Amino acid sequence: MHAIPDIPTPLVEVRVQARRDPGVPDAVLVGQPSSPATGQLILGPGADELGVDEQWLVRYRVTATAGSAQVVPLATGRLAHGWLVGTGQGSAAHWRAAGAALARAGLERANSGVVQVHLPPGTTAAQAASLVLGCVVGSHRYRVTSSAGEDLPPMSTVALIAPPGDGAGPVAKAVARAQVLGRATGLARDLANTPSGDKDPAWLAGTAARLANSVPGLRATVRDERWLAEHGFGGVLAVGGGSARPPRLLELAWDPPGGSPAAEHLVLVGKGITFDTGGISIKPAENMHLMRTDMSGGAAVIATLLAVGQLRLPLRVTGLVPCAENHVSGAAYRPGDVVRQVNGTTTEVTNTDAEGRLVLADALAHAVRTLKPTTLVDVATLTGAMKVSLGLRTGGLFATDRELAERIQAAGEAAGELWWQMPLIDDHAEGLRSDIADLRQCPPGPGGVTAAMFLREFTGGLPWAHLDIAGPARAEDSYDEVNAGGTGFATRTLIELACSLTS
Repeated sequence: MHAIPDIPTPLVEVRVQARRDPGVPDAVLVGQPSSPATGQLILGPGADELGVDEQWLVRYRVTATAGSAQVVPLATGRLAHGWLVGTGQGSAAHWRAAGAALARAGLERANSGVVQVHLPPGTTAAQAASLVLGCVVGSHRYRVTSSAGEDLPPMSTVALIAPPGDGAGPVAKAVARAQVLGRATGLARDLANTPSGDKDPAWLAGTAARLANSVPGLRATVRDERWLAEHGFGGVLAVGGGSARPPRLLELAWDPPGGSPAAEHLVLVGKGITFDTGGISIKPAENMHLMRTDMSGGAAVIATLLAVGQLRLPLRVTGLVPCAENHVSGAAYRPGDVVRQVNGTTTEVTNTDAEGRLVLADALAHAVRTLKPTTLVDVATLTGAMKVSLGLRTGGLFATDRELAERIQAAGEAAGELWWQMPLIDDHAEGLRSDIADLRQCPPGPGGVTAAMFLREFTGGLPWAHLDIAGPARAEDSYDEVNAGGTGFATRTLIELACSLTS
């Protein structure tokens, strides 16, 4: 027997306190170099209190390289462990890397459930928030073990000691918000990493609905295959038809108590393919196991809606996640089939492994028809072409509205997620037309661009953005605050985007 972890999995909790508790045996110093030239460390008064041997640091030329975590000797011998994490040149990315290094060091070396962290003088609330964000997401671990809860981390709490003389209030507020973003990222990772033997469409939609019930004011609705058939979701039904586990449509709706003061209604659509064999256009076996993360866009939308409710944003936000398993069977859809989408548009299927755009098209058209959005954003692990174009750490951004594109890029910068805007090239528009249907599923030309142009046909002329996260949604190795596996990429960007629409 195996036990998948309870979701969300445990992550480090962070609290802010004014002074050190001498009864806690583990302590961390956050180091900043005083200048790039000398590399001399700024450690603050905590170093004296803890008895750090600063001569040892000088002798061995210990620096505060971003993301480093080193055990340091303590002259007093009063503590079980002392270590130093570095913030490099002090950018937000370096502070996040320092937080992740702290989490990983604590998970490996902590002597108790609590680690106290001494911030250097002058640490801002924004820097503390970046450190905490890195710490929370860096502490994420997803493992399927013989019994649930067997592999809990030894470090469960970080006590952040505010810099002397600085107001703890702004730091505490920034830390609380950072934890919401970090936990949303962790939840998206949990959903993406869950094995597809457990994660069918009903499980994904049902788990999201269960989590939504814990957030006051957040409503969850799950629609089954009969409802989908009655309402014309031909794309979702075609993609899910080859599986014994039928598709679902998840809707999460946040309408602020008392109503939204703004007319804005943000609708987010996330691809929820719980496993993708490629269907009859079957994928190579070598990396097919990674397709458990093919619902990473849907996971980002689910985690975003929970965070929006937790932050109680004064903004209407709705999330739609079409959930299906793209499988091979006698009931699977075929190349050459014609699918009728929600808005009546017919699509000629040319590749059953391009299933994501079919389910997204239905959800986008449904949003336009029934939800009256003012802003429409979809997010999906959609095309391998984006991995070729942008690599594995940058998301592709397509948009019909310049202001929306700029908002998303600014949101990504605030969240620590990188986006690169790609063109919607009208020269390829004619390639969308089919000889036997209204549209062709896979037009000739650059794959990422033509996929986005196909989706644009279902957006009703609204301000719309398409986020292709095929590259950064998965990581082969850990780096900075990212752990191997599903990364939760796009979750924090979507949260920051929603926040930006409230101002």
